[in-house]
Amino acid sequence: MFTSYLTPAVVEKAVCAALEEDTGPGDLTAILVPKRSVSAVLITREDGVLCGQAWFDATFRRLDPHCEIQWHAQDSDRVSAGMTLCELSGDARALLTGERTALNFVQVLSGTATAARRYADQVAHTKTRILDTRKTLPSLRLAQKYAVLCGGCQNHRLGLYDGVLIKENHIAAAGSIEAALRHAQKIAQGKLVEIEVETLAELDQALAAGASRILLDNFSVPDLRLAVARSHDQAQLEASGGITLETIAAVAETGVDFISIGDITKNARALDLSLRFTGPAFGGRG
Repeated sequence: MFTSYLTPAVVEKAVCAALEEDTGPGDLTAILVPKRSVSAVLITREDGVLCGQAWFDATFRRLDPHCEIQWHAQDSDRVSAGMTLCELSGDARALLTGERTALNFVQVLSGTATAARRYADQVAHTKTRILDTRKTLPSLRLAQKYAVLCGGCQNHRLGLYDGVLIKENHIAAAGSIEAALRHAQKIAQGKLVEIEVETLAELDQALAAGASRILLDNFSVPDLRLAVARSHDQAQLEASGGITLETIAAVAETGVDFISIGDITKNARALDLSLRFTGPAFGGRG
């Protein structure tokens, strides 16, 4: 399903917007550089998980359709500090103009994938799957969702259009957990319907109303264990709220099916990468 949304046209649209933001009517500095062919390498200065090749490639090929790029690693690969990720050659002005935009994409997406991998590794000994959230960077929703997959985690709903998540205000407006669920199940047309609960008593109500997926908001580890026991596999359970790398293993060990982590996307730290020009007119550049 995800691939039907993340198409080459979506990547191209994001690249065009990013280049327009950076270059406006033209790159004044690149004009100082003679038009000639140069080569460059992309290296990583730290360990991580690579992601963002499509956006990197599209950036340079938008500026120079004849740009040649040879990758030595693929999206979702673990990479080590000092590793050459790719080699490229093309018009000097195009490479200089696209450098920052291309790096912005691959650094942010690799940072997201790297964060996802850290969380996935913490629960690898359990059955629990890690989900992302809608707490993504503006205009990079699909790109970051893709990066999450590259990091070994899974996607929650992509937006408000492909699933229903009933939260406390929806319940209050509907009048009850049962009423909110009944209405959502009528309009969902086979899509995900999930309801958020904040107490064990609300969990019991959701189970009694026939919920198939329940989000346990800010439950303590002991209460998560109780929730799993009470559910008896009647519904899939998702833990969320205040969960960190240090606490996620204990949460997963309670037996919940999913843990959603907003930190993976909203606080992603860019991976430290560098594009170094290797032609005779250029020294190493950070």
